[in-house]
This record gives sequence, C-alpha cells and structure tokens, in this order.
Amino acid sequence: MLACVIDNQLCQSPEEATISVQDHGLLYGDGVFEGLRFYFGTVFKRQAHLDRLRDSAAALSLNIPLSDDDLCAMIQKGINASGIESGYIRLMITRGEGPLGLDPTTCSNSRCIVIVDQLNMVSAAALEQGATAIFASTRRLSSDQVDPRIKSLNYLNQIMAKLEAKAAGADEAIMLNSAGRIAEGTADNIFIVKAGQLLTPPTTEGALEGITRQTIIEIATTLGIEVKETPLAMFDLLTADECFLTGTGAELIPVTTIAGRKLGKLTEYQYYQKLSAAFLEVIRNCCKSQDEAG
Repeated sequence: MLACVIDNQLCQSPEEATISVQDHGLLYGDGVFEGLRFYFGTVFKRQAHLDRLRDSAAALSLNIPLSDDDLCAMIQKGINASGIESGYIRLMITRGEGPLGLDPTTCSNSRCIVIVDQLNMVSAAALEQGATAIFASTRRLSSDQVDPRIKSLNYLNQIMAKLEAKAAGADEAIMLNSAGRIAEGTADNIFIVKAGQLLTPPTTEGALEGITRQTIIEIATTLGIEVKETPLAMFDLLTADECFLTGTGAELIPVTTIAGRKLGKLTEYQYYQKLSAAFLEVIRNCCKSQDEAG
C-alpha cells in the first residue's frame, strides 16, 4: 500500500499526509525531488540519488535540513510501512511555508517528504510488444532557462509533451531541444542502436543526467558494446535499428513505433534484451552485496 513520511513522521493514510497550502512547493513548484527504486527491500543506487538531490537543492539555494543518514531512515520507514517488497520511492524537499509571493527567503523550514508506492510507466503490453512514441512539439527547456540537471517539482514542460502523446494515442513523447535535436522523453533518457553502436544524446542536449542512463552505459561497455554520446536528430531515431528508454521510473522500455512508423531492422531487439538481462543482474548483485554487508 502507499506509505508516506513527512519530516520523519509516518502518516497512517494518504489522507493524513498533509502539508500547508502556504508551502511554496505547492504554490510555485519550489522544491526538488528524486525518484528511487527498491528491490527486495534494498534501495538501488541510493547514494547516487542522494548526491543528485543535494546538487539540485544547491542549484536552487534550497536547504535540506536532514543528513543523508536521516533521509535514509525516512526512506526505510516508508518502505517498512508500505509492506511492498519492490517498488518506487518519491523523495521530495519543498521550500516550506511562506506568505503569497515568489520570494523564497520568506519561507520557514523546508519540508522533507517520502512517498512509497508502485509505479508502472507503461502497460505490460507496451513492455512486451514495445511502446509507441511521438515527437512532441513542446520543446525541452534549455540550460539557460531551467537547467535540466535540476530535478525540480515543476514538470509542466514535460506534462505538456505528455498531453500531446496521450492525445495522439501514444505511450510517450520524445522531446527536442531548441535546436531541433533529441533531448529525452518526458521522464526518461533515450538510446538507439545503429550499426552495432549504442547512441544517446549528451546531457548538454537537454537531457537529465540519468542514473539508470549511466548504469546502462557502464553495462554496455562491460559487454563490449560501443557507446557514443552524440547529438541525435529525428532522422537518427526514424532510421535506428533499435530504440529504448531508461529511467528510475521507466527502468528499460523498448520503443517500436515513433510518429506512426515501425522501427528497427533487428526484430528481436537483441541489444535491448541483452542490456535488460544484464541490468537485472546488476540489481540482483547490488541487493545481494548490501544484504551481505548488513
């Protein structure tokens, strides 16, 4: 079941989990978050997520009032209360309560919130048969607007693109940057396979520095697959041998149709299958090593 912890206080139900209407996280999207996955009770890449959370907060001059150990204790409290063996964690830091108006210096102490639940980014059928995607007309914000490396609570840019995907009957939208090159999906990084190479846009193109993205790059390198971070255009996706998305929420999702066109010369999506299997093995090894360490 869904579990929520606010400022280290366990809430007995979602209805009990409340914050003030004066919290600037609610009023203005002033805050940051991380999405984490846990498998068999073990949080995957926990420290990498906490480090990224602190970087996002530092970019916004947002104080996180708890140590990493305190945040880990909150996360574990949520996992224990959920009764879920494997699931998704949303860790949020809001600016806190303050009067109406944008000024963040008027806010009181920031709030720490942990939500634990299940999350499926696409249907089981889309995972098995491949997801469908469109190219969104909504452009990804650039680093001179809101740096994509900041995981802020304001996701309106991505939500507008997601609305386009839903209106078109697609599972996901691929977002372009201001130059018309591929940035990422609405909540996931993107990879393609072309002529035996694994290609992904560099983060300077408007993509989040994804933790799952980096894990896949490391796995591919270990498997002897050549990886290149290189700018990609719509042409590159439409002529790709394979395409898949990665993210903490998404994990790995194959994409078989973009803009109504069937993708891929490799009908079995063998690179995706190989990387998915290796990713599951990394998860198992991570859980096993942490169990042994505990």
